[in-house]
Amino acid sequence: MKKETYEAQKNFAGEKKPSMLRRCVGHDYTARQIYMITMVTEGRRPLFGKVVGKSSAHQGSPEEPHIELSDLGKRVSDEWWLASQHHPEIEVISLQMMPDHLHGILFVKEKMEKPLGMALRGFKQSCNRHYRELVLGQPHLSSSCPSTVQSVALATQQTQQAGHPQKDRHGEDRTHGLLFARGYNDKLLLRAGQLETWRQYLADNPRRLLMKREHPDLFRVQRNVIAAGLTFTAIGNQFLLNRPFRLQVQCSRKLTEQEIQIKIAEYLKAAQQGAVLVSPAISPGEKAIMRAAFDMGMPLIYLQENGFSDLAKPSGACMLACSRGQLLLLAPWGHHNEQINISRGQCLSLNEMARSICT
Repeated sequence: MKKETYEAQKNFAGEKKPSMLRRCVGHDYTARQIYMITMVTEGRRPLFGKVVGKSSAHQGSPEEPHIELSDLGKRVSDEWWLASQHHPEIEVISLQMMPDHLHGILFVKEKMEKPLGMALRGFKQSCNRHYRELVLGQPHLSSSCPSTVQSVALATQQTQQAGHPQKDRHGEDRTHGLLFARGYNDKLLLRAGQLETWRQYLADNPRRLLMKREHPDLFRVQRNVIAAGLTFTAIGNQFLLNRPFRLQVQCSRKLTEQEIQIKIAEYLKAAQQGAVLVSPAISPGEKAIMRAAFDMGMPLIYLQENGFSDLAKPSGACMLACSRGQLLLLAPWGHHNEQINISRGQCLSLNEMARSICT
């Protein structure tokens, strides 16, 4: 593949800087809607408690992964569940506290006078009062109280000492010493089955964190990974790149269902004999082959168009596959939050990269 083609594709993600805090353009945040909200603590400090247990423990067992909330974590949890009392238009569906962040699901049942962000701002302000009382030892302080300035300065110093200074767009220190980092991430419920997927994701968060702790190298985003002379961002088992038999999975879109089944059998046989299957899984046949191999626990290398943010991690079954060393995810281009349809040029580039990795 020509270098200029690769460089053009690598920069495909666009000019807009990725941000998990960007609101949905054109959406009415006063309207009826279900949201999943994520908020993180300032400096990602683990103020809400600690996750304990074993990732392999069965549900309902004493060692099932769960979070033991701190006093502050309990207060924040209580404030979240009180949201309906402060805003009758909002129904609280779910909450998952984690050491340094929370995920919650809210249902705006009817038209709100003010956008949802105002209600979330009020939630943060209530949590800040608990933070000042329990962490800074300064209860019931108003924003006009002189000692509040001292508390903010103290928290700023603590955050900086922890190695998490925050900078604004001018490079100035903007650490404000409050409980939550500025902003939040929201996702909109758009399709059937998505709510149950969210519920499962929230409930599985403690187990996922323990899995990352037990297998840190398999879940950490690795940048500048070199394979076949190309540079990738990676998550998963990089040792799969060193396996002696790597086989590209590439199929025509014109294959019939019967022909796809024949291909599946051929590739599964090769995988059982030690081949690592490599593909961006674009065509229906490629998807079917990689899915069948994945379900059988065979080693796979996936190439994907969208890159990884610094805190990215695999989800669902992919996370379990990473923990077993079965999976490697490779991305040649940068991360973007926007939904982008993959182009024909990108498909050709990804297939060419897969071919190079297998050569």
